[in-house]
Amino acid sequence: PPEQAARVKKLQEQEKRQKVEFRKRMEQEVSQFIQASGEPRRRFQPMNKIERSILHDVAEVAGLTSFSFGDDEDSRYVMEFAPSDEELEAYRRGEEWDPARAEERRRLR
Repeated sequence: PPEQAARVKKLQEQEKRQKVEFRKRMEQEVSQFIQASGEPRRRFQPMNKIERSILHDVAEVAGLTSFSFGDDEDSRYVMEFAPSDEELEAYRRGEEWDPARAEERRRLR
């Protein structure tokens, strides 16, 4: 039926607009992170697969490295940074990165 086709088209346009708006917001956040934060990394709130893919793309365009962490689809989050291998391994194990503890481990080896 034509009404259903019109509804579907309207939903698709709305979804596309939301993606464009989300991308713009992520571009602004990434830009602020690069210019103003002085922080070596930034952790974003958990987001869905499409949003993560948009954010990874924005990060790549900006020359940043981004990774998704978390087991559950709903709790996966994106982190952008230029991490050390040790730091990356900690996140992959689901641990918080603690540079002091890493330094301690290195000294004990």
